[in-house]
Amino acid sequence: MSAATLIVGIGNPSRGDDALGPLAIERLEAMAMADVELLTDFQLQVEYALDLQDRRRVVFVDAAESGPEPYAWAEVRPEQDTSYSSHELSPAAVLHTYAQLYGTPPVAHVLAVRGYRYDLGAPPSPAALANLDQAIRRLLAELA
Repeated sequence: MSAATLIVGIGNPSRGDDALGPLAIERLEAMAMADVELLTDFQLQVEYALDLQDRRRVVFVDAAESGPEPYAWAEVRPEQDTSYSSHELSPAAVLHTYAQLYGTPPVAHVLAVRGYRYDLGAPPSPAALANLDQAIRRLLAELA
């Protein structure tokens, strides 16, 4: 049986602040939350539609190169992706794929944590890590 909530951390741990999604998952893993499944990946692919089966909600956590600080919390709805490839999809496109296959998808949100540096081999910036702290507090409040 699948956990009611799925949280997916998206990003590349080797590219500075792009590591914010996977770092969020590491922190959440230490909390051992009930009825929550945690996954990480470099990017979303069409197969993630399968991971949404039997879920009540899903949260996609990712670094944001622009947008509000310290983070943005937004509901996401199914939308067909205009990308030429199925190797990298938006959360909305994953939901659209799910809707095409199975019907109404679970409630979904994106937690976009503001990042600043994305250099290969760089560690996450202190400012982005501070943003992540605030974003995780928001996520935990939403899950409560």
